[in-house]
Amino acid sequence: MAKSANQKLKLLYLLKILTEQSDEEHCMSAQALIDALGVYDIKAERKSIYDDIAQLIDFGYDIVLVKAKSGGGYYLAGREFELAELKLLVETVQASRFLTLKKSRELIAKIEKLASKAEAGQLQRQVYVANRIKTANESIYYIVDDIHRAIQNNEQISFQYLDWNLNKELVPRKDGKIYRISPWALTCKDENYYLIAHENESNSIKHFRVDKLGHIQVLTGVARQGAEMFDRFDIAAYANKTFGMYGGKEEIVTLEFENRFIGVVLDRFGKEISVRPRDAQHFSVRVQVALSGQFFGWLTGLGAGAKITAPAAVVEEYRSYLQGVVGQYI
Repeated sequence: MAKSANQKLKLLYLLKILTEQSDEEHCMSAQALIDALGVYDIKAERKSIYDDIAQLIDFGYDIVLVKAKSGGGYYLAGREFELAELKLLVETVQASRFLTLKKSRELIAKIEKLASKAEAGQLQRQVYVANRIKTANESIYYIVDDIHRAIQNNEQISFQYLDWNLNKELVPRKDGKIYRISPWALTCKDENYYLIAHENESNSIKHFRVDKLGHIQVLTGVARQGAEMFDRFDIAAYANKTFGMYGGKEEIVTLEFENRFIGVVLDRFGKEISVRPRDAQHFSVRVQVALSGQFFGWLTGLGAGAKITAPAAVVEEYRSYLQGVVGQYI
């Protein structure tokens, strides 16, 4: 690009330099800005720098002048995100199992561009993506986009549901069966992303791991089903009662816990549940859960400080579950 053309872009390059190289801890003097513009073949003088900064401020940019004998200068103060907010975003991306390692790194690299280079260095130091368990489905972005588009356009989707085999490959479940469903919501649970949908075949609400959807297609012009079910559907309540997001027969059960487990129970079922003291050491709750191995496994993990007290049929089902586990070691 010719020098004259670059000169016309002086204000834009000046803003780019302040965005990338300045922050509260790294001010840039007028001479430093002149030198940085020189990298782009743009000539500048101190007076023109002062005028350009004034124009950017008039336009609405929060550029601060720090007056000091040494280390003074300008920095861009007003940014869309504070450093603490960017760190939170990076941590969220790292913890998201439904994002692949490659996609996580790409997204974090984009987040870093929202900070100065010095602040981006702080973000890089907290990146430990390599040691996190991640999905292997590289199409996750496009799958989520297709689902959102189908929800917005009130259309159904079709896909194959995938499972891992012993060769560590994702392969279609049920001999490549094509699932045809009506998507209604997306939710995050236990570090995974789930699609909540109406399954046309069974006329029921089902959920699917988003990273296990393959060959997804939006069925253009085919209206969704199940609206009457989702008019009264509580996604949060559904996720809380479906342990590990594995379905099962829904049942209202009474659970008794030692008082030390109150935090665990509130985290699992929410603060809205009714907590009843049983004695000085125990309390009980009545909650609706989806009976499954995941629910029983969660309860077993709490040890002798937690038990099911009603109904009797569920108590017996849990006893059979425990006997089956113990039987493997006798």
